[in-house]
Amino acid sequence: MKSSELFDKIGGDALRAVITDFYARIFDDIMIGFMFQGRDRAHLIDREWELIAALLGAPGVTYSGRPMRTAHAQHTIFGGHFERRLQILRETLRDHAVDSSVQQAWIDHTQALRAQITRDKGSECKDTGELAPKLAMARPEPTDTSDKPIKLGRK
Repeated sequence: MKSSELFDKIGGDALRAVITDFYARIFDDIMIGFMFQGRDRAHLIDREWELIAALLGAPGVTYSGRPMRTAHAQHTIFGGHFERRLQILRETLRDHAVDSSVQQAWIDHTQALRAQITRDKGSECKDTGELAPKLAMARPEPTDTSDKPIKLGRK
């Protein structure tokens, strides 16, 4: 694969549209939006565009922002915050029908930066496939399956 092939699959304008929507969702998010209050959205969009365009092989593009560890050092970012941002990214990429290989490269790169961004090492979600059967076994079976109304409050 030539170095700009991934970038060619999305293009500069579409990449900017995805990132702009992504930051709109982040700024409005009830779980992590507070972390972006007072931040310059246009600046964040520009740095993210540079970072991802360079990652995808855009010709002549270099990332001009600070290193990730330095840029995020003043913030207390925990694994849950990181996971929420990652979920919003996945949803945005899906909603914009971004090519799957571009999505994979972007998500993989984001996950690789986790240790430079979060403060709680070892909080990564691990999908081992073992949790679902344990949860299913822990779920109690209903004892009464009738359609009787449930009475609430005092008699």
